[in-house]
Amino acid sequence: MDVKRSRSPRAPAEDDKKRAGGWRSSGVRPEMVLVGFLLTLPLLFLVFGGRWGSSSFPSSSSSSSATSSPPVVSKPVARHVDAGDRGATPQGQKPVALKNVSASTATSVSQDKLLGGLLSAAFDESSCQSRYKSNLYRKPSPFPLSPYLAQKLRKYEAYHKKCGPGTKRYRRAVKQLKAGRNADNSECKYVVWFPCNGLGNRMLTIASTFLYALLTDRVLLMHVSAEQEGLFCEPFPGSSWVLPGNFPQNNPHKLHIGAPESYANMLKSNVVRNDVDPSSVPASSLPAYVYLHVEQFQLKLSDNVFCDEDQVMLGKFNWMILKSDSYFAPALFLTPMFEAELAKMFPQKEAVFHHLGRYLFHPTNRVWGIIRRYYEAYLARVDEKIGFQIRIFPEKPIKFENMYDQLMRCVREQRLLPELGTAELPTTNATADAGNGNGKVRAVLIASLYSGYYEKIRGMYYESPTKNGEIVAVFQPSHEEQQQYTSNEHNQKALAEIYLLSYCDKITMSAWSTFGYVAYSFAGVKPWILLRPDWNRETSDVACVRSTSVEPCLHSSPILGCRAKRDVDVAAVKPYVRHCEDVGFGLKLFDS
Repeated sequence: MDVKRSRSPRAPAEDDKKRAGGWRSSGVRPEMVLVGFLLTLPLLFLVFGGRWGSSSFPSSSSSSSATSSPPVVSKPVARHVDAGDRGATPQGQKPVALKNVSASTATSVSQDKLLGGLLSAAFDESSCQSRYKSNLYRKPSPFPLSPYLAQKLRKYEAYHKKCGPGTKRYRRAVKQLKAGRNADNSECKYVVWFPCNGLGNRMLTIASTFLYALLTDRVLLMHVSAEQEGLFCEPFPGSSWVLPGNFPQNNPHKLHIGAPESYANMLKSNVVRNDVDPSSVPASSLPAYVYLHVEQFQLKLSDNVFCDEDQVMLGKFNWMILKSDSYFAPALFLTPMFEAELAKMFPQKEAVFHHLGRYLFHPTNRVWGIIRRYYEAYLARVDEKIGFQIRIFPEKPIKFENMYDQLMRCVREQRLLPELGTAELPTTNATADAGNGNGKVRAVLIASLYSGYYEKIRGMYYESPTKNGEIVAVFQPSHEEQQQYTSNEHNQKALAEIYLLSYCDKITMSAWSTFGYVAYSFAGVKPWILLRPDWNRETSDVACVRSTSVEPCLHSSPILGCRAKRDVDVAAVKPYVRHCEDVGFGLKLFDS
């Protein structure tokens, strides 16, 4: 995007002091000065009014807080960019320009802080600065928001406020649960989410559970474990999505595939039946709650709940507890009773997580400060940002040399980075381009637990120039060596890097990585996926492929035979579902 930059006028402080001190010594009468000033005021307004106009984007000082808007500054005549840095933001670093926000568009971007109606305006901005500011760092969404989805979200927010924690209705529902009763005609129904696996999995399953809540008129409540505290702001105005600590069924160790409260096990033991007319079953005859174990088991989602008859029966339960490690939103599109409603909410099928993720997940001020400072210190002034996310799974380790070679093959084949030249002096034209500021600067952001990829790529562009005279700067915010699911500090860094990766113009990611899925879906960018080698090999013949969609992949497809008791390949039946590029048996929503 072309960037128009504004300059802040210089304040002639020294001259003002001299004039102020010279009024008495010069013998000029103050009333004469006042008359002269009033006569020249219209002329001063004509000369300087355009420079202080309201459309100018506010500049920021080195002491600007996290509440300040992204500033726009003039592009320097010549730039020197290092080969990169991995470290923390320098203390006292002066914020720099957001290159994808120009002075001419800043006002319109600011006015669209609600993302076309996706976000509610009923929040205090200072309580969660990322809610209305994080998208200033991204390109505009390529997916228009459905007015029906916006209306659905506002309706849900009112419902959540009416039935959420702290209300009389919530206390009444909890009292029924403690008593072991499932009341008829309950005014409020709930789905309680419990965490499973790492941060990427959790964000995908929270979004899926929220979509399920929208479709089934349930209030979403979230069990926030210690490692997840302080990561996200509250998404619903006037209420909380955090499950209170005194919730009677608050023991995650009871939630497993063999739990008797599991819907699948209730069917096996005939506690509930899906082969009868559900309308004839009174809610009061059912247990106080039902547990959905929507987790991978032998590469299939374990609870067979995506059939109409099952959903009608599940709708009788006032309390539902759900645990999942999968992005099961595509399975909801395969449930016949939900299809019409989902078509109105998402005319573009591949925008499901793109919209829901940007609605739900807003880093707290602490995490947002990490994101903003790093971006403004290292990424703001570059012409293009390229993200590499590399994940090595312990169950299928790959040698560093093999993974690095595959990444470099992808870079060369897709021309993601400029070619290297010889270590001689650059050509005259390249020198001239760099000198007058026209030479492009590309930033490579590496998200990986290991530092080796950063060291190798940084070394390449540090030791050799590029053929076209472009500058390549390489950055890596952290390298933790091991994934630490239960560490709050680790999860803060992970969330910050997901957001930084989502600000990139191009993304290359490892196959199967939920971390990468979240980042590119936030960005609305179709990534290049580094294919996973066969189980009996350590190399892949194909380096990478371009994703057909910005939707995440559901790794384990559901069993959709329902009463027919047979498995169905829905990718061959539904026009908006495909198998994933990186997981051959997985499912992904896309737009043809």
